[in-house]
Amino acid sequence: MATTPAPPQAPPKPTWDPRRPQAPFPWLRPTIRIRLTLLYGGMFLIAGILLLSIIYLLAAQALNVGSELPFKITQGKVISQVCDLPGSATPDVFNQAMNDCVNEQRRHALDDLLSRSLLALLGLAVIAFAFGYAMAGRVLAPLGRILRTARAVAGSDLSRRIELDGPDDELKELADTFDDMLERLQRAFTAQQRFVGNASHELRTPLAINRTLLEVHLSDPHAPVELQQLGKTLLATNERSEQLVEGLLLLARSDNQIVERKPVDLAEVAGQAIDQVHAEAEAKGVEIRGKRHKAVVQGNGVLLERIALNLVQNAVRYNVPADGWVEVTTEIQHGQAVLVVSNTGPVVPAYEIDNLFEPFRRLRTERTGSDKGVGLGLSIVRSVARAHGGHIAAQPREGGGLMMRVTLPV
Repeated sequence: MATTPAPPQAPPKPTWDPRRPQAPFPWLRPTIRIRLTLLYGGMFLIAGILLLSIIYLLAAQALNVGSELPFKITQGKVISQVCDLPGSATPDVFNQAMNDCVNEQRRHALDDLLSRSLLALLGLAVIAFAFGYAMAGRVLAPLGRILRTARAVAGSDLSRRIELDGPDDELKELADTFDDMLERLQRAFTAQQRFVGNASHELRTPLAINRTLLEVHLSDPHAPVELQQLGKTLLATNERSEQLVEGLLLLARSDNQIVERKPVDLAEVAGQAIDQVHAEAEAKGVEIRGKRHKAVVQGNGVLLERIALNLVQNAVRYNVPADGWVEVTTEIQHGQAVLVVSNTGPVVPAYEIDNLFEPFRRLRTERTGSDKGVGLGLSIVRSVARAHGGHIAAQPREGGGLMMRVTLPV
């Protein structure tokens, strides 16, 4: 049985090349260099023509082309109203006097021409600078548009685009490249948000199930002591894993700028954080004090509360065994809202301050195995402060402890 030949396949389509196609005559392309060259070259040519014309007119006026001579010959005598000629003298003396008179007139004409030419040059220079400034602003106006878009993007508005129109020059290429970069950043940002949301669900669910099973097992009064102890250990490990997941997810979310902002009072936020840590502070014998004045900022209340809670928790947990204190203050200083959390505690070397803000880093402790947290508290505080346009600074106290100072724009 004969087989039918396969139909001829179409040639493969060429892959899309994102690069701009090369023009057939690249030297004719209206680039910025060519446009600026033509602009300033044309300005120089026009200014030169105007200057030559003005100098020619001034020279003609100074030389008095077509005017009468500065002396007249009447009845065998030479009379002049400009020059001081002798009435009767030998021919040599008379010729020398006439030469001096003509040279004096030439000097006056040259001096007058020079002064008027300098004034004309000054006027043309002012006009040229003003015209050049206006033309340079017109040529470089797309850079201002690119700059404004970049500032809007820095404020977390990734939806902004330049969409520059005009000649196909370097500035348009820069704007198109910037738009492509913003498109990729927006896709990456959207993918990150989607990942954080999915990870939040996928990581929390099994940990919550494990915690429920362990709590049900521990509620059985007939369970052996060994299993009860093992269940408590596993429950503590599961709780630590939940804290770690929550901290990582919060750290991932807080790395981005805050888009939706609402008025938040730092004094109220600090008060809520103190209420949550009050029982733990009483159990450790730590006194919480300090005056909290109204300091309203624009931001996310949940994240700002996390700043205060992490700082107060650290101040309580890393404190002295007895007679310790934590001071929490809020106020407005130099047009900025300031949250300060100070505490007594172990002596902290100045060179260790930067390490405290790194994830999973603690002061002279192991990276894992601590019962005081998962090592993300200060990293989250720094990330949230940056997302709100602020910053945090730490300073060791004399005698031990730290002073944490968070500054946020009002």
